[in-house]
Amino acid sequence: MVQKNTNGSTALVSESLITDQVNNSVLKLPIKVPKQRYRPTQSNIPDDKKARIALKKTVDKYVQKLKAVPPLDVEELRGHAKEILKLSNLDNKFEDYTAILVNNESWKDTLAKIPFDRRLLLLPKCLRIEEHCPAPFDEFGLLCKECGLCSIQDLSVEAERLGYAVLVAEGSAIVRQMIETGKIEAVVGVSCINVLEKSFPHMEAAAIPGMAIPLLQDDCVNTTVDLDWVWDLIHLTSEDKTYRLDLDLLKKDVKSWFSKESLIEIMGEAIDDTSRIAQEWLARDGKRWRPYITACTFMALQVDQNEMAFNTSSQLKKLAVAVECFHKASLIHDDIEDGDQKRYGTEALYVQVGLPIALNVGDYLLGEGYRLIADLECDSETKVKILRCAAEGHLTLSRGQGQELSWNREPETLTSLEVLDIFRKKTAPAFEVALRFGAYLGGASEEIHEILGKYSESLGIAYQIRDDLEDFDGERDSNDLEDLRPSLVLAIAYKRTPEGDEKELISSLYNGEISYQEVSKDIKKILYDQDIIQKAEELLEAYKEDAIRNLRFLSNPTLKGLLRRVVGKIFGEHFIEGYCSEFEARNAASSSVGTKAAVRSD
Repeated sequence: MVQKNTNGSTALVSESLITDQVNNSVLKLPIKVPKQRYRPTQSNIPDDKKARIALKKTVDKYVQKLKAVPPLDVEELRGHAKEILKLSNLDNKFEDYTAILVNNESWKDTLAKIPFDRRLLLLPKCLRIEEHCPAPFDEFGLLCKECGLCSIQDLSVEAERLGYAVLVAEGSAIVRQMIETGKIEAVVGVSCINVLEKSFPHMEAAAIPGMAIPLLQDDCVNTTVDLDWVWDLIHLTSEDKTYRLDLDLLKKDVKSWFSKESLIEIMGEAIDDTSRIAQEWLARDGKRWRPYITACTFMALQVDQNEMAFNTSSQLKKLAVAVECFHKASLIHDDIEDGDQKRYGTEALYVQVGLPIALNVGDYLLGEGYRLIADLECDSETKVKILRCAAEGHLTLSRGQGQELSWNREPETLTSLEVLDIFRKKTAPAFEVALRFGAYLGGASEEIHEILGKYSESLGIAYQIRDDLEDFDGERDSNDLEDLRPSLVLAIAYKRTPEGDEKELISSLYNGEISYQEVSKDIKKILYDQDIIQKAEELLEAYKEDAIRNLRFLSNPTLKGLLRRVVGKIFGEHFIEGYCSEFEARNAASSSVGTKAAVRSD
């Protein structure tokens, strides 16, 4: 944040924290979380995460339709896997991987009903960063030192908080003993495909509910896994009445509310050019994240309180469209203020229809959003809360935009925290308004609203960091580096670059003395040499995780489960005997090669 001194000079607020003088909240950097570095998967697992997600969805639908009753023997699993691969037009080399997914889905409903404190979580020690891990071993496995280098700490701490028994080991006799005591009724975990294949007969014989996420490599050194799947598995519970909800179908449903016909039904017929242009703009492309999370929040609360099927009522649609009215109005005004020529891959509205008409349409959409709220069929107290929430969101967003516009008049270097504070004011309010709208309509408690505020702040900052990274990748219509707007990437670069010509170059770019187009190659070289993109990605992961951490004390399991999965949607992350040693021995000869490959991938 740039502040003017009494003599007219400028000074930067301390990098350690930023205080919002309006609401007296302090912006602090979130806890750093370990980020897996990409490693190619072994040959019998799809390397593309999108392909793995698509295959998992096909498996889920197949098993649900089949109504398979577990335990399934190995031959059954392989038979189903072959059929699924045929349906998916995928190579049969993925048969073992697919069979594991089939086994998981067949046990899903059974496992969901078992309390957390009756489950055992097994994690493999090969998830650690072997060359840096300080943890010793005893007869029960790895004794995690919680150094934060790998995901084992976070997974273990969260599972224990929920009530799990946790082992970081290959399993061995201790697992059987724990099950025989009757204290453990289900086993969930992470392991390589080879170990899981060996485990199937024992799981089938014992009829122990077991689900596992396969490691993506089996070389026993610095392995990786689909971490978001592990988190979802750990939190799986029947108390979350949304875990069977298809979020993609819900997103598709929300998008359908913005068709021309649906908007006429919700808003009424366009009666003049202004309302016609407004509805056409509203119907144009967009991710619809804000109305989507309004719908998610309301529906989670509704089904939890009323024990009924999800109901996308006319009131919810009206409120969701109001949220999008506010968002689309802000886009019109932002494009004008920032001078951006394009939106959604085509001309910005003010370029198409002229500046005066575009400004007027933006103002019209703001009014239309408030009109839709006023027309809600709900009690007056709820309506007042929604209106106040919208007004406060607009005030905060305008202050954030104003802070950026003021900086544009006299640009100078910014710290990372100063940029993040602008993100907090510019982007987080829209997410908070969307969440709270659904919460107010759904009758949420004050406890829920307090948590939603913290969750939305981290979610909004993460969303804007991703936008910054997409600017660098050239995936957006505008580019903050080219257009000289507060950029996290540039702020990190300025801090990390040593004194000298390169730092002077960044300072000149910040001060508007040179354009990005003139020095783009030099700037990109600095960003790569100083690992700037990696640092920004680490901050993105930290804020995503911080959003999820803020849900931990949410007492409503349905809302908690849904909002956990929403983060994945917006940004998109068994019983084991003693077989690991066998495969470690097999891989020992090539361990140095595996380690080198892992280091390169890091």
